[in-house]
Order: sequence, then structure tokens, then C-alpha cells
Amino acid sequence: MGVYTVKLIEHRQVAEGTMAFFFDKPADFEFAGGQSIDMTLINPPETDAEGNTRTFSLAGAPHEPNLMVATRLRDTAFKRTLRRLQPGNEVKIEGPFGSMTLHRKTNRPAVILAGGIGITPFRSMIVQAIKAETGHDLFLFYSNRRPEDAAFLAELQELARQHTNFTLVATMTNLEKSQAVWSGETGHISVEMLTKYVADLADPIYYTAGPPALVAAMRDLLNEAGVDEDDVNSEDFSGY
Repeated sequence: MGVYTVKLIEHRQVAEGTMAFFFDKPADFEFAGGQSIDMTLINPPETDAEGNTRTFSLAGAPHEPNLMVATRLRDTAFKRTLRRLQPGNEVKIEGPFGSMTLHRKTNRPAVILAGGIGITPFRSMIVQAIKAETGHDLFLFYSNRRPEDAAFLAELQELARQHTNFTLVATMTNLEKSQAVWSGETGHISVEMLTKYVADLADPIYYTAGPPALVAAMRDLLNEAGVDEDDVNSEDFSGY
């Protein structure tokens, strides 16, 4: 763990209202998929009561050349300043933090339950596991209101097509407000949806992240399914 000053390389939209930011990666910065950093703005033009530091999951994988974070662009002083950063502008980061990383026992599948921007640590985790050919069977249940809201959806769909050990189950909960054509799952993640794709719900290790209400709902769902709570790893994204 360390403190670094890094430069913005680029930013790009990855879903409606969601932006990814790419920073240069210090030579000695090492992390695992699922970990996070604290980011502090340097001399921002505005601030508010929430302060100038936020915690972000690292959405980029360890082998990728840059550090990447992604966030919903809420109307706060921090997010307004972040959105206005230009290539070459600097921020301070500290980390990495967190222990929600992929388990080592490859005989147990990983089942990931993500909603909205909660995809960020799992994009890193999945890309890392595929690159390293760890041998895990990976299942990602990814819930969004509409396809337009789903960050990294096209990339994840392509990874699932290319790698038989990665199953993507994307589901949409508010398609009536979408302009996209969708033939995948609809509705909220449920026990019935899990059992449709996972043969034995007692076998995997589970991971979930996102807004506190979603994480609580996923933990309740897994408890209802009889999953041992010791097999569930979770992380709340408060104030994202």
C-alpha cells in the first residue's frame, strides 16, 4: 500500500451517465482484481461537505497498462470536478485496499451478483482470471434497469462468447424505458434465476457489490437459497 500522484490519460463513457477514467500506473503499484483505491482531488475548483476523497474499485485488471475506475456521474462537487479533468491533470491515490478477491480453490465456482456500478470490481476480477487462466468456472449475474445503463456490457458479452468457463447472465428490470433490443433475462436476480444456470447452489463461493440495498437483498436471497454465509463475500458502495 502506498500514496501516489498519477496523471489522467483519458476518460470515456461506458454507459449512460457512467464514465471510465484511465490513469497512468506507477511502476511499483500492484493489486488484485476486486481491490480498491482512495482518490483525492488536488486543489479542486469547488468542494462540498462530502470532501475531496472518494473510494473507487479498480475496474481495470492488474495486467492492463493503466489504472481504470468507473463511476456514475452524480451531481456533486467531486464528480463535477472529476468529469472536467483533462489528460495530464493529476490526482492522488492511496492503496490498494480490500480483501474481496477471487478465492484460490479452483474446484469451487465463483458466482458474482452485481447491480449497476457494482460491476466495477468484478470486471477486474473476471478479466484477471481469464487472462491468468486460473481454471475457475465464473458466473456473473448482472442486473441493470436497461442495456443502456449497463457498463462494460458489450465487453462482458464478448468475453462470455470467447471463454466457455465464463457465463454471463445479464438481466434488465425496466425495459419499457429502453430503446435497445433485448433478448436476455428480465427481472431481478432471484433464486429461480440462479438455479437455472448454477447446478448446485451450495457449491460456489459468492461475491456481491453495489448499493447497500442491493447487497442486502442479494445476501437475503442467498440465505433463502440455503447458501452458507461464510461462502458469501460482499462490499457496499455507499454514496457512489
